[in-house]
Amino acid sequence: PTLVSSRCEEPVFTASLMENDAYDRIGDEPPNYEETSFSGGTTSNGNGTGNGEHRAVRPSVVSAFGHDTLDRVPNIDFYRNAGSVSGNRAVRPSLQELHDVFQKVSGSDGTPSDDVESVIPLDNKDGTVRFGWIKGVLVRCMLNIWGVMLFIRLSWVFGQAGWGLGIVVIALSCVVTTVTGLSMSAICTNGVVRGGGAYYLISRSLGPEFGGSIGLIFAFANAVAVAMYVVGFAETVVDLLKENDAIMIDELNDIRIIGCISVVLLLGISVAGMEWEAKAQIGLLIILLIAIANVFVGTGIPASTDKKSKGFFNYDAKIFMENLPPDFRNGETFFSVFAIFFPAATGILAGANISGDLKDPQDALPKGTLLAILITGVTYLGVALCVSATVVRDATGNINDTIATGMEMLCNGTNTAACEQGWNFSSCDVNSCKFGSMNNFQVMTMVSGFGPLITAGTFSATLSSALASLVSAPKVFQALCKDNIYTALKFFAKGHGKNNEPIRGYVLTFIIAVAFIIIADLNVIAPIISNFFLASYALINFSCFHASYAKSPGWRPAYRYYNMWLSLFGAVLCCGVMFVINWWAALLTYAIEIFLYVYVTVKKPNVNWGSSTQAVTFVSAVNNALSLTGVEDHVKNFRPQCMVLTGAPKNRPALLDLAHCFTKNYGLCLTCEVFVGPRTETLTDVNAGMEKNQMWLNKKKRKAFYAAVACDSFRQGTEILLQASGLGRLKPNILMMGFKKDWRTADTAGVQSYVGILDAFDFEYGTVVLRMNQGLDISHIIKAQGESSQNTPASASVTTPQSPQVVVVNERLVSTSTQFQRKQGKGTIDVWWMFDDGGLTLLLPYILTTRKKFKDCKMRIFIAGQPGRVEQDRHEMKSLLEKFRIKYADIHVIDDITQNPNSNSWKMFEDMIEPFRLHEGSKSTTLAEALRKDSPWKISDAELDTFEEKTNLQVRLNELLQENSRAANLIIVSMPIARLGSVSDHLYMAWLDILTKNLPPTMLIRGNHKSVLTFYS
Repeated sequence: PTLVSSRCEEPVFTASLMENDAYDRIGDEPPNYEETSFSGGTTSNGNGTGNGEHRAVRPSVVSAFGHDTLDRVPNIDFYRNAGSVSGNRAVRPSLQELHDVFQKVSGSDGTPSDDVESVIPLDNKDGTVRFGWIKGVLVRCMLNIWGVMLFIRLSWVFGQAGWGLGIVVIALSCVVTTVTGLSMSAICTNGVVRGGGAYYLISRSLGPEFGGSIGLIFAFANAVAVAMYVVGFAETVVDLLKENDAIMIDELNDIRIIGCISVVLLLGISVAGMEWEAKAQIGLLIILLIAIANVFVGTGIPASTDKKSKGFFNYDAKIFMENLPPDFRNGETFFSVFAIFFPAATGILAGANISGDLKDPQDALPKGTLLAILITGVTYLGVALCVSATVVRDATGNINDTIATGMEMLCNGTNTAACEQGWNFSSCDVNSCKFGSMNNFQVMTMVSGFGPLITAGTFSATLSSALASLVSAPKVFQALCKDNIYTALKFFAKGHGKNNEPIRGYVLTFIIAVAFIIIADLNVIAPIISNFFLASYALINFSCFHASYAKSPGWRPAYRYYNMWLSLFGAVLCCGVMFVINWWAALLTYAIEIFLYVYVTVKKPNVNWGSSTQAVTFVSAVNNALSLTGVEDHVKNFRPQCMVLTGAPKNRPALLDLAHCFTKNYGLCLTCEVFVGPRTETLTDVNAGMEKNQMWLNKKKRKAFYAAVACDSFRQGTEILLQASGLGRLKPNILMMGFKKDWRTADTAGVQSYVGILDAFDFEYGTVVLRMNQGLDISHIIKAQGESSQNTPASASVTTPQSPQVVVVNERLVSTSTQFQRKQGKGTIDVWWMFDDGGLTLLLPYILTTRKKFKDCKMRIFIAGQPGRVEQDRHEMKSLLEKFRIKYADIHVIDDITQNPNSNSWKMFEDMIEPFRLHEGSKSTTLAEALRKDSPWKISDAELDTFEEKTNLQVRLNELLQENSRAANLIIVSMPIARLGSVSDHLYMAWLDILTKNLPPTMLIRGNHKSVLTFYS
């Protein structure tokens, strides 16, 4: 068709504003375009006004093209997801609308029509609180990374490892977090990031299986982390109470009481809203910064005698060098010290966990997270080195352990630096001392300028981390529940207020935290939680690697400073660190993750996020298909690849079920449908049925593909499928179809088209025809129900009033159609291997006997033999089957196959072909010629005479089948072949009909006469 290009000739269209505003607020339906009629005298005012209705035309459309058109200019609204919260989704015209609409001819006055996409998106501003990169990411990450480790255990770490290996400990921790930060930056800049943090990033990259498993344990880890941080705070408070003799009950119960009160207060801040929580975090950050500054200031203040006795001196190069080498004690090693320090470096996902509350997550997360890692890493290193340069490893705390002036020259051993400062701590070599960086966890308090500030800093570090975890856990859990990965958790998906706060998630997190504060042994739980976090880091790194490895065109991160191999290294490093921290906790983490992965995989949630797993699967499939093309087919690797003419797959379930038994998980099964009619009318049905029928196959767990073509004739469509189906070596080699039961009442063209399908032989296809007495097609039953997309044949019942006879027939048809879905009882599969076709007639029934449904069926082999050679023919067939290693129950040699059929059978055949005979022999030559000219498709007397023996064979075979195989579960018979152009279509159909009449389910099989069996190794 020619599209009208002149402006004055373009048809004019308008859209109903009330019915279609071009913005998809609900689903994916395209807008409805209505043709405007000007027959009533309605005019357009030139501004897109038609039928008296004024609508503004989008300026970009008019200015870009100079005339109105249904084509749209590129716009962000066309690319939004359905239900997008950042703007309404616009629906562009489909190709069919553009193609079909402009073929219409209607009156036009040359004026531009309405712009169907001109509706302005609704303002989505609802007062929701959104954070920038500093308040939302940087502050949160720094507070979560700076923990009690900074004030309590950092000096001990550097005392054990020395500042040489101590730098390695911090550097290694920063390498893990930095690589993870780079990977996270790449992932979160590869598209819009919604709420859910680590769960969202992993699930959208690796799919729901990985995301669902890590999301649940990550949310749980954050919930338990609340308890850990609060207990850390409570222990510090109880220590203060103990110093002042103010214990309420006892130390353990005091920790529980203070911990529960603290969690209640933190919950109140969280429930009050993100804005209040952010303000609390800023306050805690200020306290923490003052405490850190207090440490640096304190190292510069001249040390008092009391502090010197406890091992603190001002900056001294000898102390610094003495603290350089490691001095591992009490069984500690580099890895054990690293395991103690590493949890202090975690917390880099604190910003990502509230990704849904950020103004621009793509910009904020990389910038805030990486800067937080840099600042906190430098802080840890700076504080540790300052302490290493001012505090010795061991000190007595006794102000009388001084050395007389002038005796410093005798200093030697492990405490040389202190000795040269005039202090004698040699007793620490014999007895354990309570002071020094190795023995006193309160070194930071001693070093600082004002001790209580360190206590305040400790409070700030614990409470800020607890608050961040208390907010993170419900946010991640809510995102997980919204995706309905675990249907039982849907209750927690609901949000409240303008920020969609997960109140239910807060309550659940509160309950978990209180439970672990009261009953849990946190010393056991702590390594598990650390491993849960590390598992998340490992999967984030692996997500970045996997997406890069897949090389999907959709992987276009705006953040470029990443490397796929560095991400893989980061993932492996995280896994290694998990075992370094605690091997049994690492194994437990993997076990839980694998269990949840398998659970989600089995449940198969109905989501599709375009994960890199899909991309890699596609790449692998293409590469494997290409690799097959370089290998020639070998008879040992032959497997049935079936192209099944089912029509819509649900219409002929028995045919599909039997084909599925042949291919199952090991071969290609292609269900095909031919839409006959004008192309313009049938293309819509083809496009509409593609996804629907494939989904039906998937739902019914049929490992098959669906393909359809639109053609003017059934035969032409089948030939197209025969030639074009498949990909390289992955192409069908067997054509399966049902027997045309109505061939005697069908029109001539229909019979010719059906028989013409045997052109499959020309394309070297094997052919299988299935006949069942009740028929195969149940489409009329499905149509009568009106629920063709939902009902299965087993539950089909006719809902419209019908006669009892019709109901009985339909019930039998439905029962027969599901026959191969049920396990077959004990019986036989009778194989009538009349002609050597390469072995397909024998291979297919053998494959059936290997399936569960047919495992109780035994194969019986029937062959034609010559009179007097029965035993010899049986022995030869037995030898052949043994070489093929095919099990069988019995071999029957039929030596009377050449006998003439009885009169009743022959009369049945004659009655069958009578309507299609010319009977030219009883007519004059002129009349006979006229009959042949008028009805060339009819069966002539000459044709019957020529193929009398072959006709007798089919009738006689039916008698033998009735005699020997009437009780078989399934009959396999070699299909007779008609020589092209010699046998009329109706005679051939009569052969097939009489051969398979009044029998159990029967398959006619003819291979392509290439070997599919071999006895060579």
